[in-house]
Amino acid sequence: MQHLTLPDFSRARIVVIGDLMVDQYISGASTRVSPEAPVPVLLVAGQKYLPGGAANVAVNLATLGCRTTLLGVYGDDAPGRELARQLRSSGVNLASAPCEAHTIVKQRMVAQGQQMLRVDFEHPLPGADDKLLELLRQHIAETDLVILSDYGKGTLACAHQLIELAVEHQVRVLVDPKGRDYSRYRGASLITPNWHEFELAAGECAHEEEAEARADNLVRDLELEALLVTRGEKGMSLFPSEGERFDVAARAREVFDVTGAGDTVIATLGASLGCAMSLSEAVELANHAAGIVVARTGVASVTPQELRDQLAIGNHVEAGVVDQNQLLLLATAYRERGKKLVVTNGCFDLLHAGHVVYLREARELGDRLIVLVNSDASVARLKGAGRPLTPLADRMRVLSALACVDLVCAFDEDTPERLISALLPDVLVKGGDYHDSAQIAGARQVLDNGGEVKFLSLVEGVSTSDLIYRARQRDG
Repeated sequence: MQHLTLPDFSRARIVVIGDLMVDQYISGASTRVSPEAPVPVLLVAGQKYLPGGAANVAVNLATLGCRTTLLGVYGDDAPGRELARQLRSSGVNLASAPCEAHTIVKQRMVAQGQQMLRVDFEHPLPGADDKLLELLRQHIAETDLVILSDYGKGTLACAHQLIELAVEHQVRVLVDPKGRDYSRYRGASLITPNWHEFELAAGECAHEEEAEARADNLVRDLELEALLVTRGEKGMSLFPSEGERFDVAARAREVFDVTGAGDTVIATLGASLGCAMSLSEAVELANHAAGIVVARTGVASVTPQELRDQLAIGNHVEAGVVDQNQLLLLATAYRERGKKLVVTNGCFDLLHAGHVVYLREARELGDRLIVLVNSDASVARLKGAGRPLTPLADRMRVLSALACVDLVCAFDEDTPERLISALLPDVLVKGGDYHDSAQIAGARQVLDNGGEVKFLSLVEGVSTSDLIYRARQRDG
């Protein structure tokens, strides 16, 4: 995995063309069934309108800081006027004017955070080929990259002409495709179908070798620079026209909602390539962005700061070993997802069965168990000469291998009070050799914050000191 640095997205000038929609969310509680029919009743508490389709791609780009122009078709109606207002307030240059059309609206009924029903309001869109081509001609000289966001609603019937115009001006084109026939996207730089869309266009794939062969055929037949297939929990697979296939694992640790994730992926790709990042770097950054957005409910966008935080977490997270900055970022992310945090600490010099039982019991008190470990210098100060027997890196590696442990982080002080005060977990856990919270580093801060301090019993006859004593007796 390469080291990524976030570029200055404000340098990128992106034009988005595609199907404009409004995503309407009607939310509330559903606690009874209708007496008229066996269907749940939604007691509405609120509703909101968000830009959807190509409009969501544009908002994602503007949120990253790109100079974003949006072309598409929308109506001179209440949803269309709200869409235009939100786009402009998000910093998007909406270059299209409203027309004699009904704005596409996707209405979602949501109860207790769970989508119950979606109702689509769609009408045939008027032909806009000439208008879109003329608008792109007006903007192409000051454009670094074009994104075609195709939701199959008819706006991009002239996709091949738009691509030809961009290529004529040596401007890259990214396409989020729709349908079985991708021939209208010939000459684009990059196409980004999800797995289902890929199989719909290329044919079902029984194994990875077949998928790779079909992807290579698409790249060759459509004269693409590359094909990027998004694969949900399997991450993403990039099939370039030159070089080796490139796979990235999914970054999300919890998936709440995949709505709009494809929009975030292509927007981040476009922003990154518009800033002259390499294709592999752009894919990795888009993967990070997708991992952030699927942890939220509904369509969403990602800020540069969130991406910086995600990059700061780094690659060690998968192994469970993190530094203090990464730990605090992850703890914040867990809380945003409603996770209950449990923290414990210790030297864990010679991990034994008693430790394992204790850590399993601690994990059962919440959703995430964080283990804070004394550094080698800290252990030496506490335990004396000759300790630790096991260096910090090995102690952390063994702890992180336990299924009950989510994150392991070292501290260099005699106690982890400073780190616990920063984390403020829901539950602070210590072993049964402690009985008074006043003895526990960080306990006062946790209790003052509304958290709990728990004491767990120790396994009789098992301790590090006893193991050391028995080993020395045998050696003697």
